Amino acid sequence: MHAKDILRKVNMMKCNPVSTPMEPRKKLSKNEERYHVGASRYRSLIESLKYLTNRRPNLMLNVEVTTYIMEEPIYTHWKTLKRILRYMNGTLSFGLMYTKSDIYQLSGYLNTDWCEDVGDQKSTTGYVFFMGDTTFTWLSKKQPTVALSMCEDEYVAAS
Repeated sequence: MHAKDILRKVNMMKCNPVSTPMEPRKKLSKNEERYHVGASRYRSLIESLKYLTNRRPNLMLNVEVTTYIMEEPIYTHWKTLKRILRYMNGTLSFGLMYTKSDIYQLSGYLNTDWCEDVGDQKSTTGYVFFMGDTTFTWLSKKQPTVALSMCEDEYVAAS
């Protein structure tokens, strides 16, 4: 599914674009207000956005953060998804570009956010690998355990 199809699906083709997919320092919590939104609609939208991250890795972290609270989404979570959609609307021309290259140097980058999740203190790990100037794999996911130090956090991420 393309970005425009997702925007049409939720009737946001004419929404006002924003410059970032998530508010700076925004933390989503399961323990905010109790105004629940339709879980099936929320999950369906996340599924579409996760598929789109194959072409738009710049959305990966923000979409991944919204998946942690899929069982009982509340209005704040829905607003966060809508902000991602507003960002998409302003960046429809963004995406991966694969071109012919004679550079075959392999490079990779890894990062973690030690204990940034206020809910369960688990870290998020992200990586991206390039062959020459072409991205060929990337990931952003929550670590399965709580790291007790930044060093342990980096070790878990690298393993």
